Amino acid sequence: MAESGADQRDELTVLYDGACPLCRREIGLYQRGADQERLRFCDISRAEVAPSALPCGLTRAELLARFHVRRGDGAVFSGAQAFVQLWAALPGWRWLARLAKLPGMLWLMERSYRGFLRVRPAVQRLVLWLERRQERH
Repeated sequence: MAESGADQRDELTVLYDGACPLCRREIGLYQRGADQERLRFCDISRAEVAPSALPCGLTRAELLARFHVRRGDGAVFSGAQAFVQLWAALPGWRWLARLAKLPGMLWLMERSYRGFLRVRPAVQRLVLWLERRQERH
């Protein structure tokens, strides 16, 4: 039996940077509450992920630079919109997706995310340093 468009829209592939310590931690939180039937997690930093498995029109570098999700119907979302798509699919996180529907909220979330992306490399270095320090003790 063929899947309907509604069923495909319910499926979500989370495209994340597994080489990023911040991303790994956040994705780990999401995976614990995920419905494995509807959500798939793809670490696009891994070399074994074939370019053909990535969304058309986007390079691996573009995908690694921002958070992305792909719905089962092929629609790709980036940044704050991607987070909202993910949160809407996760029990316990749906309130954040509803919050994003308030006037001006998605705009504010996207601006905040862009600001975070500017400091992300420094925060990654700090987290890696803390992880190494913790391993030594």
